[in-house]
Amino acid sequence: METASNSSVFLLTVNGQIEGANFPDYDHLYCKYCYVYGHDWAPTTGLEEGITQITSKSSQSHKLIWNFPLETTFKSTNPSGWPQLVVSVYGPDVFGNDVVRGYGATHIPFTPGQHIRTIPMFVPEPTWRLQKFTGWLLGRRPEYTDPKVVAHGEGREVTRVRSQGFVTVSFHIMTKDMKRMGYDMGPMNSSTVQSATSSQSGDAQ
Repeated sequence: METASNSSVFLLTVNGQIEGANFPDYDHLYCKYCYVYGHDWAPTTGLEEGITQITSKSSQSHKLIWNFPLETTFKSTNPSGWPQLVVSVYGPDVFGNDVVRGYGATHIPFTPGQHIRTIPMFVPEPTWRLQKFTGWLLGRRPEYTDPKVVAHGEGREVTRVRSQGFVTVSFHIMTKDMKRMGYDMGPMNSSTVQSATSSQSGDAQ
């Protein structure tokens, strides 16, 4: 029974790093990451979440550099619910309080090989002016209780957000047994997986 079960599973190995970020208005930032994936997916090795060191801009560059490694392997029985990487960036405000500076998410690349992703970041905005002022005064910015919500479409449209900053991530993707199970992950077929993932995004946990 175990052999039959293993024969219906493929593997997705995610290596790479959260290279850095560009936040023109902020400095001394760190990044948290986690994965969101469908019910048929499960991590087998590596870390599902992590946190980088605090980094500062150099005098020669306005970019923030983390070079924080990513190493995770997933198993699944079908590509629906393909994993997404969710990143959230934090840093001090003028009062020294730790506040969120941006949320973002991207699907893990569908095809094997080297990939670079630049993730646009955003923050939730207060819905009225007094709330914005008191939030600034008390050092409390609106933020999500669970950053994984940014990977889901449901309910996001009722949240007022503001774009700010970008995070750059490099990936080295490897797959095993996908072709044997009938999934050809060539460049011409990645859109098929994207469509299947989008249509069943409700499967993501």
